[in-house]
Amino acid sequence: MKETFKKYLESYISLFPELNLEEIKFMRSCLTIEEYAKKEFLFERGKIQKEVAFVCEGLLRRYYINEKGNKITTGFVPENNYATDYPSFIRQIPSKYYIECLEPSVIIKLPYDKIQEGYRKFKSSEMYGRLIAEYVLTVQTDRVESFLFQNAEERYLNFINQNKNIINRISLTHLASYLGIERQSLSRIRSKIAKK
Repeated sequence: MKETFKKYLESYISLFPELNLEEIKFMRSCLTIEEYAKKEFLFERGKIQKEVAFVCEGLLRRYYINEKGNKITTGFVPENNYATDYPSFIRQIPSKYYIECLEPSVIIKLPYDKIQEGYRKFKSSEMYGRLIAEYVLTVQTDRVESFLFQNAEERYLNFINQNKNIINRISLTHLASYLGIERQSLSRIRSKIAKK
């Protein structure tokens, strides 16, 4: 295994400080690490996501294709975040989403069946599973509420404030799609803010 990969695995395991030696050994035995090229898919619509994915390096985009054939971006996943269609993953049913690499990416994977085995064997695994589920739910809820309670300019400003590390790594087309507006509208918003 590459030294860099070992470093990523150790860094990931360090995110779980409550694990004892037996739990760490179990987790190490379950994890795999893979490299993905730009434009490669982590998974695609209609497929069942068999592993939860953690991004060590790179940037991914989650989207679906609407009835008009447009790709609608629903999220970006930078380093140190989980890339998943969580409801689909938990239920092990086909996903409605695509997750595509916008950059070359290094991803750690933990299989669904091993997660379930960990829950049965170790109490702390259940706690970490709950924390990850809470994080994913919060991200999804924040996105839905942004459309309910904010206008396009507010959504853009919030995105900028919360995503300084990726704003220069995504296209305006993908960002406009994520914000639920046309690219021209995003250009107008950016121009208006620049004049302030």
